[in-house]
Amino acid sequence: MARLLHIDASPRGERSHSRRMTQEFIEQWKQQHPHDTVTYRDIGHHPVPHVDEPWIAAAFMPPDQHTPELREAIHLSNLLVDEFLAADVYIFGVPMYNFSVPSGFKAYIDQIVRVGRTVAFEPSESGNAFRPLVLGKKMFVIEARGDSGFQPGGRYEQMNHHDPYLVTVFGFIGITDITFIHVENDEYGGQKLAESIAKAQAQIASLVAV
Repeated sequence: MARLLHIDASPRGERSHSRRMTQEFIEQWKQQHPHDTVTYRDIGHHPVPHVDEPWIAAAFMPPDQHTPELREAIHLSNLLVDEFLAADVYIFGVPMYNFSVPSGFKAYIDQIVRVGRTVAFEPSESGNAFRPLVLGKKMFVIEARGDSGFQPGGRYEQMNHHDPYLVTVFGFIGITDITFIHVENDEYGGQKLAESIAKAQAQIASLVAV
């Protein structure tokens, strides 16, 4: 039995393509794997806070030295990390905003990428100080884009700071099995958008059936 973590990062509601696609993914997954469990977090509508100075102090200080203020500052981060580590499979709906991820999802990443929890810091003579701690996980990222052409070789490839960033930051903590599902041409609508949605739906069906 696998444990899934489903996160939506879009601040949109019914108009969100990434939300609709993550929901379709989860529904199809549960049909194929009825005994798996799903934990849901909506950071698009209920954002997590950005890190601040008390958070930083708490994150880099032994827990037994925390003051009540520092315990409170790091409390949510600890919950988010525990939730993240408990999952075997991640289904994240993360639209592209200004060629990267929404600020709310960046805040979430900053809450869970933590030394001692998801990555180890072990200085050595070889210079390889960081060691990933989140291993053996699978991630699916459903991304909505306003245009198309952000894929390798596409006209906007150099402007895509979304997919490469997620590959880098989650690879840094050990998650390298990442599959992207794209819904494109939202700004165009019509047939272009409909074809992209149909392609994403077919990809989801294929991935879930494996």
